[in-house]
Amino acid sequence: MSKGLPSRDTEFSSWYNAVVSKAGLAEHGPVKGTMVIKPYGFQLWDNIKDIFDKMIKATGHVNAYFPLFIPKSFLAQEAEHVEGFAKECAVVTHTRLKSDPEHGVVVDPESKLDEEVIVRPTSETVIWSMYKKWIQSYRDLPLLINQWANVVRWEMRTRLFLRTSEFLWQEGHTAHATADEAQKETLDILELYRQLAEDYLAMPVITGIKTESEKFAGADKTYCIEAMMGDKRALQAGTSHNLGQNFAKAFNVTFQTKDNKEELVYATSWGVSTRLVGAVILTHGDDKGLRLPPKIAPIQVVIIPIAKNDEQQTAVKNYLEPIRKSLAEKNVRFYEDWTDSSPGFKFNEWEMKGVPLRLEVGPRDVENGKAVLARRDTGEKSVLSLDEAISFIPPLLDEIQDGLFSQALQFQNENTYSVDNYDAFKKQIKEGGFVKCGWDGSDETEVAIKGETKATIRCIPLDENPEGLTCIYSGKPALHEVIYAKAY
Repeated sequence: MSKGLPSRDTEFSSWYNAVVSKAGLAEHGPVKGTMVIKPYGFQLWDNIKDIFDKMIKATGHVNAYFPLFIPKSFLAQEAEHVEGFAKECAVVTHTRLKSDPEHGVVVDPESKLDEEVIVRPTSETVIWSMYKKWIQSYRDLPLLINQWANVVRWEMRTRLFLRTSEFLWQEGHTAHATADEAQKETLDILELYRQLAEDYLAMPVITGIKTESEKFAGADKTYCIEAMMGDKRALQAGTSHNLGQNFAKAFNVTFQTKDNKEELVYATSWGVSTRLVGAVILTHGDDKGLRLPPKIAPIQVVIIPIAKNDEQQTAVKNYLEPIRKSLAEKNVRFYEDWTDSSPGFKFNEWEMKGVPLRLEVGPRDVENGKAVLARRDTGEKSVLSLDEAISFIPPLLDEIQDGLFSQALQFQNENTYSVDNYDAFKKQIKEGGFVKCGWDGSDETEVAIKGETKATIRCIPLDENPEGLTCIYSGKPALHEVIYAKAY
């Protein structure tokens, strides 16, 4: 399976595409820019989805669902929002087709819609049109709603999982009585995203705020988690937006306060998407394919029985019964591969798929009361008794989870640099990595650096320390300490 895989070190982009394909995660859909997520890839997304769903429900949020189609007039009600998404919108203009003797199937001109419909690129407008009906009094607040859905953004340049014309995500939309409550919600969700990335995906991130030019269209402030991928590029892995009162103003969503005054509500929105699957590949993969953190792996242990005939198969099956029972009791996700492929092929296949642990059992192991346990992260193999294997597996999965995070954090730290002049900045950006430096806070400087280097300010870290710094471009006193990088 790993034969023919491009080198991760020298052909990173080709390596990524090959891993997505060979590991059976996804493939391109029939419409350019779309993606078919295959069962193994969807299991991976499902695990991430289920983890975060539990996290938000534990903090008082509830799930709902809103329409895929949005009246075009809704987007026009929030000027900055429509400007931000105008170039990515798919627009429905007619409702049916008809047969034409000369041209085959054509749009029926008589089915033209009175008002064109947008296929949702994000749901703020349709949700706030409903919140206007649902919110009357302070007793209706806070309103903490999330939805798991698909969205469409007509991207010109696409890559599986990382940027597709249609993708899956969650989008939270909350309404609050005060600005302080909305800001707290925004930062609380940012912290949940950090926990999801670091504690479950084993992916270290930097939390920070986006600049005015990089923030979400229609937001007062956008916060983000930024991760470093294996090629030293940045990936925006999640965003949390404080929308202020912008959408409340656009849709006239007010509430009666405790002292009988009418006030506009405050809002937030936030989301992570199937992009996280791509992030896991880019963070942890190696020249053999995927390396999946055990907490999100669809299969945590793959059992490879080695048997040449029915008698040996029966002996191995009986021998494995205690470990099957034990793994099930410990809620370890496992799979037995009884296909008739060779053991070597199976080893390569499950290495490609990134399964954290492989348990090999053959007739000789049965005779000796042993089993071979192989780690995907290090390749290390151990010959253990069956009882030892049963007791070793759960703590070993934890060790692999922690080890993947430590490796990724070390990589990020080793490739994060501080510079104090523009020549050093340009040299480092060309070599890759995160570059910490001073920024004078001006749009002109941000635009100039992006134009000259193709690097962008990924975020202003929450723990920034601009004291004593000067802007690497203008030489003026720095307003912020920022993280620059080239990004996906």
